[in-house]
Amino acid sequence: MDCLDSFIQAVREDRFVEAHEILEESWKELKKSDMTEANFQKGLINGATAIALYIKGKKVQALRVWTTFEKYRDILKQNEFKDSSRYKTAEKLLDEKYEKYNQLKI
Repeated sequence: MDCLDSFIQAVREDRFVEAHEILEESWKELKKSDMTEANFQKGLINGATAIALYIKGKKVQALRVWTTFEKYRDILKQNEFKDSSRYKTAEKLLDEKYEKYNQLKI
């Protein structure tokens, strides 16, 4: 299982801090060769971080970080990457989890 699959699995299992850590290693390597794709991964990392903050009750910080995630969304719409379909899966899953926790009003 590669980093992106591990990230997706961690998000599915609500392990948002771990998801952040998993993808961060890939992001560090990717930014040496492809800043566009690296920036999208940075957005996914921010999405996972925002949910972790929300769960910890840090709603103001969570919203700020979620907004950062949202600013990177256009990268996926405007570019085609080898992993675009898995990136879309990760993005959709983060959206679903964010909505879930917002509805719970933790």
